[in-house]
Amino acid sequence: MSRRARVLPGFSLSLGVAVLYLSLVVLLPLSALFLKTAELGWERFLGVITSGWVASAVRFTLGASLVAALLNVVVGLLIAWVLGRYTFPCSRLIDAVIDLPFALPTAVAGIALSTLYAENGLLGGALAGVGFRYPWPAWRGFAHGGWGGWPIEWTVYDRISLAPLGVVIAMAFVGLPFVVRTVQPVIEDLSREVEEAGATLGASRLQIFRAIVLPELAPALLTGFALALARGLGEYGSVIFISGNRPDTEIASQVIIKMIEVNETGTYADATAVAVLLLGASFALLLAINLLQRAAARAHADRAAG
Repeated sequence: MSRRARVLPGFSLSLGVAVLYLSLVVLLPLSALFLKTAELGWERFLGVITSGWVASAVRFTLGASLVAALLNVVVGLLIAWVLGRYTFPCSRLIDAVIDLPFALPTAVAGIALSTLYAENGLLGGALAGVGFRYPWPAWRGFAHGGWGGWPIEWTVYDRISLAPLGVVIAMAFVGLPFVVRTVQPVIEDLSREVEEAGATLGASRLQIFRAIVLPELAPALLTGFALALARGLGEYGSVIFISGNRPDTEIASQVIIKMIEVNETGTYADATAVAVLLLGASFALLLAINLLQRAAARAHADRAAG
């Protein structure tokens, strides 16, 4: 029996090339990161990641990226629904604009956003003129205000640039395509016949969305949320311009850069410790989201089978 011709090389060669590439691009850099961090020792490592400077930046990064990812889930679902269900003038143009953050240099995005939302910018000035204000939480510890006091202190900001909301907007800008491009194909493949059957049986639009559409979209939404969240955690270029060099808007990536710069506190090994902390947080979040995604898909399959 003649062997079937294959376009690609055999399994052994393909696997070898894939493992070699993965090792050079991913595994070896991560291994070097952990080896450099190991030079600190466990006590020094804990001291670095629990210091007030690092802990404050990591908390702010997690909080801002979480808010941005949740915002992207809501807005991204709406955009994906419009693009996937309706045909209208300039729809192709809007669909192409969604991918702009993928191609646009993050520094360019940061400069554009900071110019737009600055106090003398087009939107920043208009919002300042109408007295726009918003609160943002900051962790102060359980000893803040005495033991038993509320550990979170709310600060009211009257600007977007050089403030937490500007960081959220920058993270939302770079993370939006991940949600739209993950959810849009699922929406396009949804069968409208099931929705029409539910409407015929007297179900309201909200009931149809909650019982029919949302279970189908849940795995894709969780995937898009995880990707947008991970993107926000590691973002630097677009955030650095709009956040400024301020303690209340400092992200973890800025701390890493400052630790390895001249005349700044910390060493290269200290910077790798913060990087390992971010890597662990990203991995834990992605693992949790993947487990939730599998649980949602399994529950949906059980409902469909039943």
